[in-house]
Amino acid sequence: MKLREILLSGTAEWGIALPPRALEGFEAYYAYLSEINQVMDLTSVEGEEETARRHFLDSLSLLRVADFRDKRIIDVGSGAGFPGLPLLLAEPSISLTLLDAQQKRVDFLAALCERLGVSANCVHARAEEAALEASERDGYDFAVSRAVARLNVLAELCLPFVKPGGAFLAMKARDCEEELAEAENALRRLGGRLEALECFPVAEVPRAVAVVRKTGLTPKGYPRRYAKIKKNPL
Repeated sequence: MKLREILLSGTAEWGIALPPRALEGFEAYYAYLSEINQVMDLTSVEGEEETARRHFLDSLSLLRVADFRDKRIIDVGSGAGFPGLPLLLAEPSISLTLLDAQQKRVDFLAALCERLGVSANCVHARAEEAALEASERDGYDFAVSRAVARLNVLAELCLPFVKPGGAFLAMKARDCEEELAEAENALRRLGGRLEALECFPVAEVPRAVAVVRKTGLTPKGYPRRYAKIKKNPL
């Protein structure tokens, strides 16, 4: 199957209609990602079908979990732009920030946005430092992340960005119950609670999204320096 077929079939199965120009955007995204991936280590996933399934469709699965229309979203540890940029292509009303600690990745994201004709704020910063900025802290409707860190670590990096009433959406493998239990203390101390664990297959692969609702302001002192977070997770 080609990229267009995979995306149309997958989103139709979920009852999601993509905007008319979104498919062109995904094709341009794939072309530029493939080109730059030859000289920069952005992803180990290769080929049109695998990219469509494992990156694009996987990112779009968040549309099953939340309504992003006219919302302010930060993608923490965005890397090659997942899941933030696919969400923006599918829902152009999003106000999107793509945050990554590597300058070369941020440069790639900025160039990619220009190619796609979309607007996103591409920020080079460490999450634990950016979350201390007054303009960023407690200011987003959603923080999203596909990072591989444990949830108790990710929560400290992501929840400070989210305003009370908003949510942190952590994309996980299906068998993450032990990780969720491990993170209970961290979520409580950071001003959040696990609201739901949404489980569903994406291209026949079991996936899960932990929906962490922000119940109050994150206390001062969080996030800590990353070395401390890693050494002594909450």
